[in-house]
Formats: sequence, C-alpha cells, structure tokens
Amino acid sequence: MPEQPENEAARVQPVEQDRPVEQDQPVEQNQPVGQNRPVEQDRPVEQGQPVQQAQSVQPVQPVQSAPQQVRQPQQGQQPQQGHQAQQVPQAWRTPQHAGRPPAQPGWATVIRPADPAPVRTATLWAVLATALTAALLLGDGLGAGLLITAGPAVAAAYVAARAAGRKARPWSLVWALGCLALLAVPALRDAGWPSVLALFAAIGLGALALYGSRTWPGVLLSPLGFFDAAPTGVLWAWTGLRARGGGSRDRWWPLVKAAGVALVLLVLFGALFASADAAFADLLGGLTPDVSVEDGPMRVLLFLLGGLVALAAARAAAAPLRWDRIRIAPGKPRSRVEWAFPLIVLDLLFAGFIAVQLAVLFGGYDKVLESTGLSYAEYARQGFWQLLWATLLTLVVIALALRWAPRSGPGDKRLVRGVLGALCVLTLVVVASALRRMDLYVDAYGLTRLRLSVAAMELWLGLVIVLIIAAGVFGARWLPRAVMASAGAAVLVFGLASPDGLIAERNVSRFQQSADKGAATGGGTGRGTDKVIDLAYFQTLSADAVPALDRLPEPHRSCALRGINDELADRGRTPWYAISLGEHRAKRILRERPVTASYEVCSRLGTFADRSEY
Repeated sequence: MPEQPENEAARVQPVEQDRPVEQDQPVEQNQPVGQNRPVEQDRPVEQGQPVQQAQSVQPVQPVQSAPQQVRQPQQGQQPQQGHQAQQVPQAWRTPQHAGRPPAQPGWATVIRPADPAPVRTATLWAVLATALTAALLLGDGLGAGLLITAGPAVAAAYVAARAAGRKARPWSLVWALGCLALLAVPALRDAGWPSVLALFAAIGLGALALYGSRTWPGVLLSPLGFFDAAPTGVLWAWTGLRARGGGSRDRWWPLVKAAGVALVLLVLFGALFASADAAFADLLGGLTPDVSVEDGPMRVLLFLLGGLVALAAARAAAAPLRWDRIRIAPGKPRSRVEWAFPLIVLDLLFAGFIAVQLAVLFGGYDKVLESTGLSYAEYARQGFWQLLWATLLTLVVIALALRWAPRSGPGDKRLVRGVLGALCVLTLVVVASALRRMDLYVDAYGLTRLRLSVAAMELWLGLVIVLIIAAGVFGARWLPRAVMASAGAAVLVFGLASPDGLIAERNVSRFQQSADKGAATGGGTGRGTDKVIDLAYFQTLSADAVPALDRLPEPHRSCALRGINDELADRGRTPWYAISLGEHRAKRILRERPVTASYEVCSRLGTFADRSEY
C-alpha cells in the first residue's frame, strides 16, 4: 500500500478518533486486507459485512478512494460541525479519566489463586480417616493420639498437592517435618503449657508448608489462610461428593457394605473372646477407645473438627493463597543526619549502660547494693524485666529504622550497616546482662514457670538479633524463614527439655546445696533449709517433675509429690493413645514408692500455703 502524505495522515487521525465505530468503514477500505483484524475485533459481529466486502476488493481501489476520504469532511463545514456537536458530550467526559493510572486490585484479589482441581477420592478417604481418629482418640486427651490423627491429614494434603501438580521443595519438607515433630511434644510431656505452645507453633509451620511463603507478609499471614480454606474446602469436598454420588455408586457401595460386615464381625467375636479370657479382655480394653453415650456430643464435635482441619489442609495444598504477592511499599528514605542522629544517640546510651554493667561485674555487687539500698535478689529482679522490654523495643527500632533508612548509594548502605550493626551488638550484651540477672534471681528465689519461660524468650530474642546481624552481612532474603525456623526450633527444644522437670531439678539441687552447707556447719537440715524449698509451688507442677522430686529426702519428698499423686489418681486409667511418656514414668515411680507423709506433717512444712508467683 502506498504511504500517505504526512499532512494527510495527521488530518485523518483526529477524524478517526472522534467518529463512532460505524463510521470507520471508509477508513478500513484504505488499508490492506491483512490489517483489518484490529478493527474487526472492536466492531460488533453484525457489522462485519463491509469488512468481508473489502477483502474481495483488490488493494488498488482503496488507493483511489483515499483522497476522497480526506476531502469528504472538508467539502461542507456544516456536516462536520454537526458531527463535532454530537461528539461534544463524549469529548467532554473523556478527559476526566485521562492521565490517571488504572485502578490496582486489592490484596484480597491479588492473593486469590486459580480454582483447584476436582477433589480426588483418596483425599476424601483421608479426610474421613482424620475425622474418625479425632473422634475416637482425642476424646480422652492428647498424647500419641494427636500425632496419629495428624497422619491422615498429612496424607490428604499430599494427595491434593500432587493432584494440583505441586512438588515438594526443601523448605516445605522442613516445615512439614517440624510440624510433625512439634505434634509429638504432647506424647512425650505431661505438662499442658509447653504442649499448647507446641500446638500453636505446629499450626504456624504447617501453614508455611502448605502456602510456601518466604516474605514477611507471607510468613506472618499464612496461618490466617486456614480461615479461608475451611469453608472453601467444605464446598470443594461437597462438589466432589455430588459428582461421585450418581454414576460411581457401584464402586463405593460394595466398600461400605464390606466395612459394615467387618465391623459387625469384630464386635461379635471380640466380645466373645473377651468374655472367654480375662487377659485378652484387658489387652482389648487397653487398645480400643472407651466410647460411651455420655461423651457422644464431644465425640461428634471432635469428628467435625478433625474433618474440617483435614479439609482445610487439603484445600490449601490444592490451591494455596499467594501471600507472597502482597507488597509493602518501602518508607520514604530520610536524610543521613535525620536518620542516623537518633540511632547514634541510642548507641551511646547502650554503651553507657554496658559500661556500668562491666563496672559492677568487676567491682562486685556489694558496692552497688550498698549505694542503691537494694538487696541482692531485689537488684536482680528489678533489672531483668526492664532489660527484656529493652530487647523487644530494640527490635522494633531496627524494623522502623530499616524502613526509613537512606538508600541513595553505597555510602548509605555502609552507614546503615554500621549504625544498626553497632546497635545489634550492644543489644546482645544487654541480653547477656538480662540472663545474668535472671540467674541471680533464681539463685535467690528459685526457678518457676514464668521465670523459665521469659528467660527462654530472652535467649530466642538474642538468636533473632544474631540472625539480623548475619542478614546485614549476607543479605536479608532468607531472614523471614530463618526467624520462623528458629522460633519453631526453640519451641521444640523447650518442649523436649521438659520445663517442669527442669524447674524441679533446679529447686531440688538448690535445696541439696543448702542442706550440705548446713551439715558442713553443724546446723543440719532444719528450718533454714525449709525456707529454701517451696513445697507449695510443687503442687502445681505436672507429672514431668516426679523424677526430680523423687530425689528429695522424706518427708519433703512425699509432701512435694502429694499434689501430683492426687491428680494422677483422679485421672484414673488413661488409654495408651492419651498417656504421655512423662505420665507413664511418674505412675511407675509413685507405684514403686508411694506417698507416705501425713497431712499434718506436710502442713507444717508449708505444703498447702498460699503463694503468688512473680
């Protein structure tokens, strides 16, 4: 096609933009046949006949009609003015949206994945197995039953992920194994508080295994995805059941009948054999769950809850929310002086505090206690909580400083690394000082759950600061997942270490040291040593503390174990799937060496006194 003159092309473009689509037919005749596709896509189907006629005309004809096209609007000014008058409202409305960026979709739309593949039959069977095991095994407590119940749920998620074409990555395997390891804590420890902490940590690691998040928004928000996966998972499973309900009855109905017949045979012959032999009856009673009519509503609730959790995990594995698509805009960078001056002042304050701590360490506590008027234990107790809050606030300051840090060049990067690196190093010294104060506090008053838990938290915060220092040197891309992995590992180690056992071990050792000092000075184990041990606090511990408390001399041993012994007696016989290793070991110790001290003796030793933990 010959090229048009430059001035004619300039005059044609405004006319083409102002005309309606139905008036563009002469312009289409000026173009070759191969260039008519964009105009065809913009026009309705019923207006496609002129385009078909243009395809049958040779390319010579549009060249002849081109001058007429350009001159047609100029032959009479009145029609052109009328045409412009008709286009005034449209031309007046168009500039309202001109220059504006297109509306960005919200974060709820950005993270939404594609529809999942149809649910597989294996996934439905795994969900049913999870619901049944939850109803049968979790009604009597956690223990090994929780880990057994998690097995079918993991299988359901795995099958759904494979059906969606997802492959297991190294980090996903780490999160999954960490989740299962945390679920094993209730099977090992009798104490409820580390088990609950491990359960929440398992939910967090399980969410990371399902959603595969690696950024800070994804790592922090992944557990919230279960609230979306639970209702959508129910609809997903219901759609799959309806699709299988009609034509596939010949496949699943024989399985249902076979399972029913097998259940009847097991109940019938199991009852006969149990009545024929007492040993077999005892073995069968320990292996099978004890289901009664009274706990029926709770069993139904556990059935529904187990199935819902398994469905949510499978639905999340089939079509996970894309939390990593959430982008947080960086803060406005500040100037070097505006950003660095407050942080340098804070570094100097930290350095002054650490200098005082070193002076106290080398100069001795006696001079400090004499000048402050505080006792040895009061000085240690007063400082620990403030230093713990100082560590937490330092992490907040580092996060805000990174958001508003200057980013104009390599010099700014060196400044940020130097100022924040110095702050992190000084904070590590503060962490060490806080832990030292807690050690002095425990020496004076003994170890409790609160003191042990906050000391463990202070240790983990120190580990997080070390990871931040490493991220400043090697890059911060891996930092979110490393922080979550350290949190999961810390909770796992905390649960496996048996916190109640550590508390009892530390207090018993403190009592024995006091008794040895009394024996060395000729005072014996009198009231001075009775004040060293807190028998009232031991009544609140779990069965995990029994092996350490069993080392105490009588009557302190019986008085320390009195509360735990009564609690285990009230539980009665615990099924194998609901008992923990700590409870099993405590029952064996108390069975071999029962509690013998009377109520009056224990009352004189302060076993039943009121106490407040601080």
